Amino acid sequence: MFENHKTLEEIGAMDWPNVILWAAPVMFALVFLEWGISFYQKREIYNKKDFLAAATIGFINVGISAMIKAFTFGVALFCWNVVPWKIEATWWSFIICFIALDFSRYWAHRVAHEKRFWWATHVTHHNSQLYNLSVSFRLGWTQHIKLIFFVPVMLMGFDPFVFFICHQIAVLYQFWIHTEYIRKLPAPIEYLFTTPSHHRVHHATNEKYIDKNYGSTFIIFDRIFGTFQAEEEQANYGLTKQVNSYNPITLNFHEWRDIVRDLRQATSFKEGWKILFSSPNAKIVDERKRAKRKSASSKKVREGAVEYVAHKSGEEKIESPLLKQ
Repeated sequence: MFENHKTLEEIGAMDWPNVILWAAPVMFALVFLEWGISFYQKREIYNKKDFLAAATIGFINVGISAMIKAFTFGVALFCWNVVPWKIEATWWSFIICFIALDFSRYWAHRVAHEKRFWWATHVTHHNSQLYNLSVSFRLGWTQHIKLIFFVPVMLMGFDPFVFFICHQIAVLYQFWIHTEYIRKLPAPIEYLFTTPSHHRVHHATNEKYIDKNYGSTFIIFDRIFGTFQAEEEQANYGLTKQVNSYNPITLNFHEWRDIVRDLRQATSFKEGWKILFSSPNAKIVDERKRAKRKSASSKKVREGAVEYVAHKSGEEKIESPLLKQ
C-alpha cells in the first residue's frame, strides 16, 4: 500500500502556486472599481467601516491559511498515500475532482447553515448588511476546520496537486458572485452555475430566501436536493439578528461566545449536544427554561385546585389565591 509513499518535499507542495494570492491585486482593483461606480451613482453599496472590517478579516484569514498550509497539504498527501488506487494528474482528473469537490462544498455549506457548531465557523461571511465584492473577503478565522468535509474527495485518490488547484479555483470563483451589479445572466448559465443572482438570495434575510442556494460553483445541486430559490424581490442582507459591529474580533467570534454561554447553562450532556448541533435558530436553553416555568405554573394551578376542593365541603367556600393567578 505504501510502495509509492511520498512526502511533502518530494512532491514540492510548498512551491505550488497560490492562485488566490496571484489574483489578489485584481480582486482589490475590482473592489475599488465597484466602490467608485457605486459612489458615482450614489448607491449605498459600500461603507468604509464595513470594508475595513472585511479587508482585515480577509488579510488575517490569508495569514491563517499560510500557517496551516503544510497541515492542509499533509492531509491531502496522507489520503493520497493511504488509498491503494491513484488518479494521476490529467485534464479529465481536474474536471472530475472539481465536480466532486463542489458536491462536497455544497454539503459543507449546507451543514454550516443547519448545525450551530458549524454555523459559528461560517457566520462571519453573512454578518454584513451590505452586499458587494468585499464581502467575499469575510471568511471566518475558524472556517478551516471544515477541511474534514473534503477528506472524502481526497480519499478518491486524486493527485494532491489536482486537489489543491481545484480547491483554489473553487474558492476564487466565489469572489465575482458577491455583487449587485451583475443581474441575470443567460438562462443556461443561470440553470447550471451559481451566479450573483443566486448568491444574493443566499445572503438574504427575506423569509423565502433563508437557507437557500448553497451551491459553490454549480447551482445544480440545489436544484437536485430541493434548496434552490430564484431571485424575485430585492434581498435584505445580514443576519436575522444583526450583530451591528465592525470589530473583526466580534464578527468572527460572537456566535462562539453565545455557544459557550449556552453550554455553561446546559444541565446535561444531551442538552449540550443539542446546543452544538441543533439548528442555529434553536433556543435550547430558553426552551428548557420556558418548559420548566410552564411546568411550575401548572403545578401551582393543580395545587390550587386541590386546595379549593378540600375546602369546598366546608361552611365557607375558600378559593385559593393560586387559582386567581
